[in-house]
Amino acid sequence: MRIALGIEYLGSRYHGWQRQQGLSSVQESLESALSKIANQPIVVFAAGRTDAGVHATGQVVHFDSSIDRGESAWVFGTNTLLPGDIRVKWAKTVPESFHARFSATSRSYRYIIDNSRARSAILSQQLTWHPIPLDVEAMQKAGQYLLGEHDFTSFRGADCQAHSPVKTLMLCNVIQQKQLIILELKANGFLHHMVRNIAGVLVKVGEGKEQPEWALEVLKACDRRAAAKMLAANGLYLVEIGYPDNYELPSTLPGPAFLNIV
Repeated sequence: MRIALGIEYLGSRYHGWQRQQGLSSVQESLESALSKIANQPIVVFAAGRTDAGVHATGQVVHFDSSIDRGESAWVFGTNTLLPGDIRVKWAKTVPESFHARFSATSRSYRYIIDNSRARSAILSQQLTWHPIPLDVEAMQKAGQYLLGEHDFTSFRGADCQAHSPVKTLMLCNVIQQKQLIILELKANGFLHHMVRNIAGVLVKVGEGKEQPEWALEVLKACDRRAAAKMLAANGLYLVEIGYPDNYELPSTLPGPAFLNIV
């Protein structure tokens, strides 16, 4: 049978999602716990391979198992074997046609900036600190130039292995909640480092160093050198994976719980 899981993790002490020899990864920890529950080797396939230091509240994975442990056991049993910064939020039996990566129709990220004078002592690994005041309205305007289907080469990391730089950006909103500035992005897919590079361009506009129209110039250049410096990983969250309605998977969009208390 095929099982889909919703996963939440704090990526601060991991070298990214993907299993890497000699390095700690979220995938390795999850597969180890699931293999013990199933009493057989389990390999998971993820919707997105997050980088080192990147977090997730809405990661989705799937795996195949010949053992039926029940959806409740996959959640609670696995969580007893996971480190405290990784949690299974839900489990659901899915048809064999489901694939966590290839069945996905969209991916949503949030990039969270702490725009205050002093860095948070408690949330320093969960936010990107930027003490220079930012113009949220200008950042929002800049982001709208990136909407639609485009060649996003200017926002593509050097190590990107995607076959094509063309992606469709469906949402690019910038909102403020107290001292936090939150970038919300949704696309049919993202290139390596694309979100962090977009965030870098929007922040440069927010600082007043460039006008909002500069975002369009960067996009049209199709040259990474035309963009701004990539921002840090610790403010980035994978918050939701979109799938066709027939799979009836739970939604995880609300995102980081601390947003409700800061």
